[in-house]
Amino acid sequence: MPSTAALRMANGFSKQLENHAAAVSLYVAHYNLCRVHETLRATPAVALGITDRVWSVGDLLDAALGDATD
Repeated sequence: MPSTAALRMANGFSKQLENHAAAVSLYVAHYNLCRVHETLRATPAVALGITDRVWSVGDLLDAALGDATD
């Protein structure tokens, strides 16, 4: 049975609040912009008219990294 310290390091456990917030933000953005939902047959952002297309993960990373460098 693995130790809890090794388990926390291996399973994406965030030790810092800033890292946790970044991971949650990335998950939410992927959920809303990239992932096509079965019942909607589109992403939530497309269904609400926020964007006109499904984003790729590359588009999402370009947008995120573009904001960070400005």
